[in-house]
Amino acid sequence: MPDFKRFVDAKVRLARRGAPRAASAPEPDLPPGQHRVERLPVLDLGIRPRIPLQDWRLEVTGLVARPLELDWDDLQACPRQELRADIHCVTRWSCLGLAWEGVHPRELLARAAPGPGATHVTLHGYDGYTTNLPLEALLADGVLLADTLEGRPLPRDHGGPLRLVLPERYFWKSAKWLRAIEIHAGDRPGFWETRGYHNDADPWEEERFGR
Repeated sequence: MPDFKRFVDAKVRLARRGAPRAASAPEPDLPPGQHRVERLPVLDLGIRPRIPLQDWRLEVTGLVARPLELDWDDLQACPRQELRADIHCVTRWSCLGLAWEGVHPRELLARAAPGPGATHVTLHGYDGYTTNLPLEALLADGVLLADTLEGRPLPRDHGGPLRLVLPERYFWKSAKWLRAIEIHAGDRPGFWETRGYHNDADPWEEERFGR
């Protein structure tokens, strides 16, 4: 798909160049190299799938004792949490204090029971996107499978019906339009990680590219 390749190449160039930095001094509550925006921008691969709730499913698969497939009613029956979090994008914007609501991944993984040797996860989106994380990062506090943003159902442009929210890493790790959580032994770099983005993506360390 040559057009898709050009689109992705342009995204890589944008991320490497970043948005213009403000002339003012850096804000103390922002990671290095970031500037504040007031509204959450929309970034994706140019594919914004529309998934009717009656057709939506989320799988927990791979190295687990009990694979799961949840429909929307199953998800809504899970214990819910609220999260207010700052979001940092590799393209150098940060959006602060966003209010999310949803289900912690621990709720689902406790049911699926990751097996011995499970160390990492791959997150799969309905748009074909993938990204990777250590299993412990997905289970940490302050992580959410979010279906609500600022008190309203998560908009499709921002990954609705469901996306991951992982504030401690650059936002490309927070997969949109989530359809599967795959548990496995060993790391498997995802879409952007195989294209030169940093595997760990810590915004406070400016882990944008290079490993």
